[in-house]
Amino acid sequence: MKKIVVAGAGGFIGGHLTKALKSMGHQVRAVDIKPLNRWYQVTPGVENLVLDLKIKDHCYQALNGYEEVFNLAADMGGMGFIETHKADCMLSVLINTHLLMAARDLGIQRFFYASSACVYNGEKQTDPNNPGLKEADAYPALAEDGYGWEKLFSERMCRHFHEDFGLVTRVARFHNVYGPFGTYDGGREKAPAAICRKVIDGKLYGKKEIVIWGDGHQTRSFMYIDDCIKGIQAIMYSNIEEPINLGSAEMVSINQLVDYVEEIANFKLERKYDLKAPKGVRGRNSDNTLIKKYLDWEPSIPLKEGLKKTFDWIKEQIIENKGKDSHKVVFNEF
Repeated sequence: MKKIVVAGAGGFIGGHLTKALKSMGHQVRAVDIKPLNRWYQVTPGVENLVLDLKIKDHCYQALNGYEEVFNLAADMGGMGFIETHKADCMLSVLINTHLLMAARDLGIQRFFYASSACVYNGEKQTDPNNPGLKEADAYPALAEDGYGWEKLFSERMCRHFHEDFGLVTRVARFHNVYGPFGTYDGGREKAPAAICRKVIDGKLYGKKEIVIWGDGHQTRSFMYIDDCIKGIQAIMYSNIEEPINLGSAEMVSINQLVDYVEEIANFKLERKYDLKAPKGVRGRNSDNTLIKKYLDWEPSIPLKEGLKKTFDWIKEQIIENKGKDSHKVVFNEF
């Protein structure tokens, strides 16, 4: 049994990771800035702390007496959020910096940092038929403005704390993680959840149109949460010292993503394209050559399979939350 801190445990990925680690018999301390009633998942038998990890003293309080750290804490969201909250995203650098300092001073044995594909050079993501981003493509540096630069800087901090102080650090670059128990509305949601919500709303409320950001031809890969949690743990306890991709290699266009969700719902909407909306890079996919080499594994849950589980969960939430206003619901049964 290990004594493990999960920073950002009230969030989407952190909530799933906390549950997984506890189920394996570890002693887990879960930390998040949000009040406990706003955490996506609260796992029984876990010590839960509400702390602002941008504050240095709070990081020492969070890590004191524990052995390992998974840092998934950040002020972030989908493209609609990171394009309009760049300063907030950059301020997350305080979280990782202060956690690293506390980890060094308190004798933490291993430290995992959740980075992002947003660190990659934007000039290598102009083609929708992107062949896949290799780890070396982060340099020369031209990261996503705001959020991507914070992630890249924090990667370097992990590297230098390892080199200068001997702290064992591991870094994974996440590629568009999705699944149940995450954000699906409010502006911080990512594309799979947003599209599921829009299609569900269309069917429940008799709406005829769906608004897609951009022209729909931009491409991405999307990794289901179960693959993400498995990959995080495999990378944490590996000998991989450099940042490594953690993402699916199944690339689709946003139009294809909408096709898949409409197929699940058995419901089609007329598509309208908002070319002025935030849309990010034209093409992004995960090259999994290195993770297959080092771990003999890569994320492999098919997008359609993961989307079905995500869709069903979001549908339950929408019906539960909006069913209270039953007079508004059009009876278009799923």
